[in-house]
Parts: sequence; C-alpha cells; structure tokens
Amino acid sequence: MKKGGGNSERSEGRSRKFGGHESIKNQKMKKNMQRLGGNGGGLSLESFANAKTRSGSYNPSLIKKQREFYKNAKHLRKFKKSLKQLEQENVPSTTIRPFEGGKEAEEGDNVNRQKKKNTRCAQSLQQLYEQKRGEDEKARAERDAVIQVRKQEIQQVEARRRALKEKMYKKTKSGQPVMKYRIEHLLETIQGSTS
Repeated sequence: MKKGGGNSERSEGRSRKFGGHESIKNQKMKKNMQRLGGNGGGLSLESFANAKTRSGSYNPSLIKKQREFYKNAKHLRKFKKSLKQLEQENVPSTTIRPFEGGKEAEEGDNVNRQKKKNTRCAQSLQQLYEQKRGEDEKARAERDAVIQVRKQEIQQVEARRRALKEKMYKKTKSGQPVMKYRIEHLLETIQGSTS
C-alpha cells in the first residue's frame, strides 16, 4: 500500500475480478448487444425488422377497421343481390307454354309468382325508403329551425352586451367615467333581482 490512503494496482484488480462497478457495466453492455443482435456493428436485419412488430397484441384501431370493412362488404353483397333481382325482374320470361296442363306451364306460373313477389317486395322497400327519407328531411328541417332561432337569440344578446359595454365605457371630456349609465345599470340589476 502506498502512503496517503491511495489504492494500489493490486486492490483495483480485485474489485474488477469480484464484481466491482466496471464488471457490472460490462455485463449490461453485453446483454444489450445480444438483445440488439450482435457484437458491435449495430442491429442485424432480422432484429431490426422485429424491433417494432408485436405479434398477438391487442390493437383496437385495427379491430375497428376490420369490423368496418366486413360491415361494408356485407352491405355491398346485399346491394349486388338486390341489383341482380331487379335485373331479373326487368328481363321478360323466356319460358314458352305449349299447352296449359304441361310442366312448362307450371314453371311459367312459378316464375310469374316469383316476379309478383319480387315487385311487391321492391315496392314495399321503396315505400320504406321514401318514408325514412321524409322523416329524415323533417328532422333536418326541425334541427335547422332550432339552430336558426338559437343564432338569432345569440345575436340579440351580443347586441345588448355591445350596447351596454359602449355605455359603460363612455368618458367625459376630462377622462372620468360617465356615472349616469353605470347607475342605471345598477338600478336595473337591483330591480331584476327583487322582482
């Protein structure tokens, strides 16, 4: 040992061997390097690709997008199906009835019944659509009327406030506030609170 309380080289070597500060730091660095994929030169390609990806995690926005996608697909299928039915209604039947009691006559009757059923269904759907559209238009008109009335009320209140503010900020020639309007305002508030 040296005089003056300093450490010798031998004691420094011991601290390195038996888990001193330096060895803990080196162990952490080694773990980080392994985690990041290799010795020295940065990330490996595989670890870089997998750094941000999480497999099997819960992602509500992705779930919402998928749900919306499937919902839109369902509506699209229904729409295409209804278009196909309308096209079939517009095409005249190609079945010919050679005689009344035959099999082809029964098929023709079935086609006619199906057409009648489809036209009734289409008419009822159209009536429902028009009824819903009418209700929506009424609701929109009511909302617009309410909004318009509210805007007018707000404009009136703002006009009153502006007029009151103008009166309250009036000054005399010498820069003193005009007390007449302030006293009137106080009187109005007192009368409003008592009545």
